[in-house]
Amino acid sequence: MRIGIFTETYTPYISGLVTSEVMLKKALEKLGHTVYVVTANLESFHYDYDEEEHILRIPGIPTGIYDSRLTGLYPIKAVNMIKTWKLDIIHSQTEFAVGTFARLLAYQLDIPLVHTYHTMYEDYVHYVTKGYFDKSSKKIVEYLTKFYCDRTASELIVPTKKTYDLFKEKYKVDKNIHIIPTGIELERFYIENLDLEQIKKLKRKYHLKKDDFVAIFVGRIAQEKNIVYLIDVVKECLPQCPNLKMLIVGDGPDAEEYKELIKSYRLEDKILMVGKAKWEDMPYYYHLADIFLTASVTETQGLTVIEAMASEVTPICIEDESFQNTVIDDLNGKLFKTKKGCRKAIEELYNNHELNQKLSKQARINVDRYSSKYFAESVLQVYQYALDHKENRLGVFGKIVEKFKGDKDETDHK
Repeated sequence: MRIGIFTETYTPYISGLVTSEVMLKKALEKLGHTVYVVTANLESFHYDYDEEEHILRIPGIPTGIYDSRLTGLYPIKAVNMIKTWKLDIIHSQTEFAVGTFARLLAYQLDIPLVHTYHTMYEDYVHYVTKGYFDKSSKKIVEYLTKFYCDRTASELIVPTKKTYDLFKEKYKVDKNIHIIPTGIELERFYIENLDLEQIKKLKRKYHLKKDDFVAIFVGRIAQEKNIVYLIDVVKECLPQCPNLKMLIVGDGPDAEEYKELIKSYRLEDKILMVGKAKWEDMPYYYHLADIFLTASVTETQGLTVIEAMASEVTPICIEDESFQNTVIDDLNGKLFKTKKGCRKAIEELYNNHELNQKLSKQARINVDRYSSKYFAESVLQVYQYALDHKENRLGVFGKIVEKFKGDKDETDHK
């Protein structure tokens, strides 16, 4: 099968989405399929095609939201190249410019379009509105999400039942929705596949001692991740857990604000903000830790939780549907509802090394179902279903495509 993955962001940008896209591409290729990627060029305002890796980067302008760029909706040069790929399936990973391009192209070339919904956009409205018009903005987000995920996609993939319920119960989407948890390359997090000396170097770098009990958070340093919640909990734990330390790994718009907060608490030696880590180094950071913490309720799945579990790090997560199918309380991790509950879980594992080891070993056992191979095979089943039930559902996009084609023909004859 010849597959085109369309996404706003790809390597060298680092995020949970990019990790899942890279993993899917590799896993599909291992199964014998040819995979192309169409994405925005984050490095320059030029077209760039990596022939060996089949990655086409199209020009875009910076949006001001992290490293993302807004591309043209119908870049002719890209269209002409993609036509030569003779794609069987287009798989969009975004609802924005590159996602719209995927939908236009799917209509023009009569190719089934599968879409994966990754982000709960209602939880990110504040980045645009800055606190103003949130209610009306969320209605617009709801409309656009329904439009892109219902009317323009042949098949829709979501990672969790939480997202499934959003579409079925709130948005009333009447189409097939396939729940496929995003997989990861579990093997790259296994301790037996790592250089132990590299772990020791990182411990020395961050002055971590043998008797330190280390908590870790990995992710974007931003409001919706609820990091201040975790900082406050760790602060409250310290009198009972004097050897507790916390690593916050990642970068984002609120990083400086959180550094100042930690400084105001005089906890710079206890809560360390280490910044963004390289993708290939991330397994080593997890292996610095005894527990993984998250209080985010905006995840669609929470890939960092799965990465932690593959690293045999016990997850302590807020009770949210995103984690409930992955983390089972007192079997492979801990779930909490309140700060008091979070503190209690940390203190229990701090004082009970055997229990923490038991949960962490079970965590690794239970993440097998998130393997990249299983994920790719599940996605392939959706591709095949889309091909077997091929139907052109992109009516409104037909007029847009014809408009673009008409404008191009006029230009060519001038």
